[in-house]
Amino acid sequence: MENVKKPIISFRNVVKSYDDDVPVLKKVSFDIEEGKFYTLLGPSGCGKTTILRMIAGFSEPTAGDIYFEGKRINNVPANKRQVNTVFQDYALFPHMNVFENIAFGLKIKKTPKEEIAVKVKEALRLVQLAGYEKRGISEMSGGQRQRVAIARAIVNEPKILLLDEPLSALDHKLRLNMQYELRELQQRLGITFIFVTHDQEEALAMSDEIFVLNNGNIVQSGTPVDIYDEPINHYVADFIGESNIVDGIMIKDNLVKFAGKEFKCVDEGMRPNEPVEVVIRPEDLDLTSIEAGKLKVKVETQLFRGVHYEIVCHDEMENEWIVHSTKKAQVGREIGLDFDPEDIHVMRFNESEAEFDARLESYDD
Repeated sequence: MENVKKPIISFRNVVKSYDDDVPVLKKVSFDIEEGKFYTLLGPSGCGKTTILRMIAGFSEPTAGDIYFEGKRINNVPANKRQVNTVFQDYALFPHMNVFENIAFGLKIKKTPKEEIAVKVKEALRLVQLAGYEKRGISEMSGGQRQRVAIARAIVNEPKILLLDEPLSALDHKLRLNMQYELRELQQRLGITFIFVTHDQEEALAMSDEIFVLNNGNIVQSGTPVDIYDEPINHYVADFIGESNIVDGIMIKDNLVKFAGKEFKCVDEGMRPNEPVEVVIRPEDLDLTSIEAGKLKVKVETQLFRGVHYEIVCHDEMENEWIVHSTKKAQVGREIGLDFDPEDIHVMRFNESEAEFDARLESYDD
């Protein structure tokens, strides 16, 4: 019989409230597998940092259970967990040099000096700061400070590295560079990274799996491609990238009606004539002639975004359509929009992933 590997972290019906207030987390359950890059994605106040703090041991759940490698850890203190955290402000000691900052945790553990020297040197090599041991923290750039914070975390050889919006203070170009570096570092180390951000592009670029949070719930989880191509509801579709979202009717399997017309699609499993919302991403719409288009629209505005034109238009039923195209349109003219059945994504109205699955099961019943 094949061995089934236990998740490294599991949440089971975890609730977190403060002072009898509205719960920050509402019966959240999920599993984290070893060796993957996970992202907790959502707006401020959705509960993502609260999850991170409970994994780290800085906060305890009000209800529910947290497991590490199958063992309940609700009351295990932070210093007894095989977890390290990189904070948004890096929390480096300004009076210590790079070596002293990285070595700090090892010294607390009374690690022998020779071993500390070897481990710090290796950690600096991994974050591409070899030779910076004696550099003062105040003499380093934002990106270098972030690398020092990461080195300080990984030198303790944690099984999980938690990253609480560590790129938010960096300028745009450096932020993009650090996305690549963090992803490559996780793959080299082979340990589990759990990354918190409100930046959708960051999450899509870096993650193996994404948990999208809203109002204390995980509303959808999956790979970046799953989340982007098949959003579960209006909130996810609107939050992850730009979307055209219009009301529709699911006539039957593989046939949906919106903007006053019926279109072939690839979605199945819903009841006939069920009200739905339809998503088509701006980059999936092609400009064409009125005769060749599936929709006839009038161009309202056009902006050049560097790699594409952003064109805003309206159809005959006053639905707004945003188009990203390398082709230029003419404001005020009527044109056609074309798209394939695979470009149409049908959603039920704001349901969570669990509610969506339960509804599908009820149809089977």
